Amino acid sequence: MHKKFLLKGYTIPELTFKNLHPTELPIWPLMFITVACGAISGFHATQSPMMARCLKTEKDGRKVFYGAMIAEGVIALIWAAAVAFYESTGGLQAALTHMGGQSGVVYDITFGLLGPIGGVLAIVGVVACPITSGDTAFRSARLTLADWFKIDQKDIKKRLAISIPLLGIGGILSQVDFNIIWRYFSWSNQTLAMMALWAAAVYLVKQKSTHLIATIPATFMSAVSCTYLLCAEEGFKLSMSIAYPVGVIFAVVCLIIFFITTRKYTVKQ
Repeated sequence: MHKKFLLKGYTIPELTFKNLHPTELPIWPLMFITVACGAISGFHATQSPMMARCLKTEKDGRKVFYGAMIAEGVIALIWAAAVAFYESTGGLQAALTHMGGQSGVVYDITFGLLGPIGGVLAIVGVVACPITSGDTAFRSARLTLADWFKIDQKDIKKRLAISIPLLGIGGILSQVDFNIIWRYFSWSNQTLAMMALWAAAVYLVKQKSTHLIATIPATFMSAVSCTYLLCAEEGFKLSMSIAYPVGVIFAVVCLIIFFITTRKYTVKQ
């Protein structure tokens, strides 16, 4: 472990374009699954049922959702830079083992770079973000189910009827190894982002707007999600020689289906 509070004695590593990704792991598609919310987030798409009730006009959605994703990307870049605290990916992996997981590493990085006061503020942020995210996730899940089954949510009894089972499922899942949960969450997060992008692309076509802003990332994320599911340890464990081409084919098929489905909106009546 690093010496306590290295703020004054720590030297920031030089900027490098060297690939620090572990050699035993394929950079595609793992990188795009690992960064999860920092790149593109299906989890944020789940907030739509709640945010739709708060926005006055559709135009406000651009500021709210674009702003949230930009802020999320900045946070991801900050943590990516913080990993340089250990100077290499191997150093980070060793630290995770030596310090008993992510919490020890977060403590080491934040106090080492920011000192006692900055470290405490960073730790508070690290604790607060998951709590608020979990709260928002359960709330949006409740609202989604309520909309789906047309259950009015003004009555607290009806709220509890949905909330209690959801919290129960969450409690059961919390007993599973977090590393495994995070892998499934990361994949499902990006897969949900893929679905949300395809839905947005169809909506833009219906509105006779430029759909490429959604179609291009939707196609890309289709390849990412499919490839990861095929090759991951928690997936089908297929070789990369199979996963790569099948992932690309899946993305192309999704794009073709999109054009066939939306053709009726583009053909002049």
